[in-house]
Amino acid sequence: MTNTNSLQLAVQAHASVLDLIGNTPLVEVSQLSPSPQVRLFAKLESQNPFGSVKDRIANAMIKRAYATGRLVKGQRILEPSSGNTGIALAAIARITGNPITILMPESVSIERRQMLEVFGAEIIMTPGAEGSNGAVRRAEALAAEHPEWCFLHQYSNEANPRVHYETTGPEVWRDCPQITHFVAGLGTTGTLMGVGRFLKEQNPAVKIIAVEPPLGELVEGLRNLDDGYIPPVFELWKGREILDRKRIVRPRESIEMTRRLVNECGIFAGISSGASLAGALKVADDIAAGGESANIVFIVCDGGWKYLSTGAYTVDLDTAAANAEKVIYF
Repeated sequence: MTNTNSLQLAVQAHASVLDLIGNTPLVEVSQLSPSPQVRLFAKLESQNPFGSVKDRIANAMIKRAYATGRLVKGQRILEPSSGNTGIALAAIARITGNPITILMPESVSIERRQMLEVFGAEIIMTPGAEGSNGAVRRAEALAAEHPEWCFLHQYSNEANPRVHYETTGPEVWRDCPQITHFVAGLGTTGTLMGVGRFLKEQNPAVKIIAVEPPLGELVEGLRNLDDGYIPPVFELWKGREILDRKRIVRPRESIEMTRRLVNECGIFAGISSGASLAGALKVADDIAAGGESANIVFIVCDGGWKYLSTGAYTVDLDTAAANAEKVIYF
C-alpha cells in the first residue's frame, strides 16, 4: 500500500492570489491608430486578480503599513474610494484579517458597492454632489476621530507611486523598450508619477502625457488638477517636472473609445480606459500629421463589468454620455 504522505507533488502554483498582482500583458492595438507608423499598445491592468491597476497600490500600501508597524492584524483600515482601490483593499484586508471601512460617494455604480459587500467592507456613503473630494474630506475627519484606525490615504501614500516605479514602469520598459510616449489618466496621479519617473530615467526623451477631464465635468477614473484638490503624491514626486503634456478628454469621447476597444480589439474595459485611449489617439493624430513614427503605451485601468449598469456599452451614445455625467465611477 502506497504511503501518500511520502509522495512529492510536482505542482507549479502561486502561494497566494496576491502573487498574481502585476506582470500584466501588453497588447498591440495599432488597428486603432491613424497611421501605420504610430503603433499603439494597451497595458491590461484589468488582468490583475481584483480587476484593476489599483491592486498594485492596495497591496503595496498594506504591506508597507505592516512593515512599518502602522498596521497589525485585526486593526481597522480606513480609506476613501469610489471604486477600484476600495475593492482591492477590501479583498486584501479580508486575506490579512483586517476589518475595513470605505467611504464612497452615493453616486457610484451599484457594482462598486456590491463588490465591497462581497469582500465584507463597511461602507459609509458621502454626498454624491461632493464627488471623490467629499469622500476624502470625510475620511480625513473620521481618521482624526479614530486615531486607532489605520488611514492609508492613497492620495498621499508614498507606496502608491513607489510601486508603479518599481513594477509597472519596469514592465512597460521590458515589454516595449522602444516606447516614445506613455499615456495614463490623472486620478491619484500615482501611476503617472511612478511610471513616468522610471521611464524618464531610462530615456529622457520618452514623453509622459496625462489625461484629464474638462474642469467641472466627470470622466470615470479621472480628475482635473484645477478642481480644488491636488494629490500630495503629485507634489511629492514633482509631477510638473515629470509630465510633458495634459490632454483633455470629455465623457462622450471616453465612452466612444471604450466601445472601440470592445468592438475592434475585443478588450472589455472600463470607461477610464476609453479616456486613456482617447488621449493616446490625440497624441497619435499629432504625430501622424507630422509624418513621424512613435510607440505609444496607454493604461487599460480595469475591466468593464463594473459599469454594465450604466449602459455605457449598449444604450444610445447620447444617453450613455448623459448617464456618465450623473454617476461617479472612480
